[in-house]
Amino acid sequence: SVVKALSTTLSTASLDKAPESKARGMTLDLGFSSFNVPLPDHVKPGPAFDADELQFTLVDCPGHASLIRTIIGGAQIIDLMVLVVDVVKGMQTQTAECLVIGEITTDDLIVCFNKV
Repeated sequence: SVVKALSTTLSTASLDKAPESKARGMTLDLGFSSFNVPLPDHVKPGPAFDADELQFTLVDCPGHASLIRTIIGGAQIIDLMVLVVDVVKGMQTQTAECLVIGEITTDDLIVCFNKV
């Protein structure tokens, strides 16, 4: 998965292990993971930011309707959306729902194709 490939720190829920998830090849729960990079030169440590690394937190948000309220509730912390599309199945209802959520929450979007 994209999350597994990028992350150095994974929560217990970040890689969905539920049998239904594995059978469907889809995440059914919110998952959280993160990775760190060195602080870029243009970001200066100071009173509000005292660190030598920048942490990126990834929130794996399933695209089904039962979790849309949860995702929108956390929208204020979303800076960028990475939309992962199954290249075999293409656009699905969940994909369209995620695009709507992305329009509401952020101006920045990266599209990744998996199962290539």
